[in-house]
Amino acid sequence: MKQITLNIADNKFKAFLEFIKTLDYVKVKDEGDSKESPYDPEFVAKIEESREQYKKGEFISVEKKDIKSFLGL
Repeated sequence: MKQITLNIADNKFKAFLEFIKTLDYVKVKDEGDSKESPYDPEFVAKIEESREQYKKGEFISVEKKDIKSFLGL
């Protein structure tokens, strides 16, 4: 089995998808926007959690001169 990736203009996508579904030898994996994230969902969740913590003020600031001691180096 072969797989291809197509870049289709947004205004033509729906019509193309309807056409391609008529072909019995083509399997459509996802009918949505088909923009899958290349990032691990678990990693993205951690980043989002960090953003929320930052918005709530749940972070600390370290001066550049204090970084080594903060890290225990």
